[in-house]
Amino acid sequence: MTAQVTRKKPYRFIDLFAGIGGIRIACERNGGECVFTSEWDKYAQKTYQENFGEHPKGDITNIDEKDIPAHDFLNAGFPCQPFSTIGKREGFKHKTQGTLFFDVVRILKYHKTKMILLENVPGLVSHDNGNTIAVIEDVLENELGYKVFHQVVNAADYGVPQERKRIYIVGFFKDEYDDDLQFEWPEPESKHKYINEFLEEHPSGYGISKHLQNSYLFKKNDGRPQLIDKSSKIKVKTLVATYHKIQRLTGTFVKDGETGLRLLSENECKAIMGFPKSFKVPVSRTQMYRQFGNSVAIPVVEKIIFQILKTATKYKKGS
Repeated sequence: MTAQVTRKKPYRFIDLFAGIGGIRIACERNGGECVFTSEWDKYAQKTYQENFGEHPKGDITNIDEKDIPAHDFLNAGFPCQPFSTIGKREGFKHKTQGTLFFDVVRILKYHKTKMILLENVPGLVSHDNGNTIAVIEDVLENELGYKVFHQVVNAADYGVPQERKRIYIVGFFKDEYDDDLQFEWPEPESKHKYINEFLEEHPSGYGISKHLQNSYLFKKNDGRPQLIDKSSKIKVKTLVATYHKIQRLTGTFVKDGETGLRLLSENECKAIMGFPKSFKVPVSRTQMYRQFGNSVAIPVVEKIIFQILKTATKYKKGS
């Protein structure tokens, strides 16, 4: 009997601040193998476990970098926090101590990870008067030895029916790659997707009461909130983690259902975030909206990762 040959995955990646695994899906679609996951929220852990058969490690601040397996690619959708600008402290430890970015840095410093992808809200560019992004790039480039690129990218240009701008920071460990390395962001797609392609008919349990509609949502005649139906060839507003609170300024609601107006359904949330329909949601509706609102739009991340891997192959030293 011939032994089965196990093909080695092209790269090993770690998934930090993993949420429900959107970046993991994008990495796996590009042929990667996940070797470590960290996520502290118990509800997100439950959803992650249900879909990947793996319970994420908890709070990254309590995990020693030496206990994280060797890997080629670090991914992190880390929370945005201000850095201290007091005094003339030098070194990443002083610049980033007390923030979750510090945990990304200590892992990179120990493992000398070849490729990195960080994701955050677009406000990171102006956060703390520009100090936050300046510290991030300074530490990555000058103290850890990465060549870094960043750009605000709208997922609406990459196959989802949602306006969703996020900043992506891409890095390559200089010791591994040629000095002339350049990174090209993925070209926007010519074919767009719109919300009317994904709307369901009369899903039960998502209705918004007439009282709430009259007393709050339509208390002013100012064109808000955004309302959609099967004729809406548009991209919806950014899905936020607080969508379940039915906010008139930020929400998008469907003209449908028992009361004439409803929230986006589970399958509609999956569609606007680029998750497959088969993705399981074992949590409450409130948690479901939080989890999708905090996640990444998978198609845009998938394309950025493809470009990262393509660049790494092209510019690898000695290739």
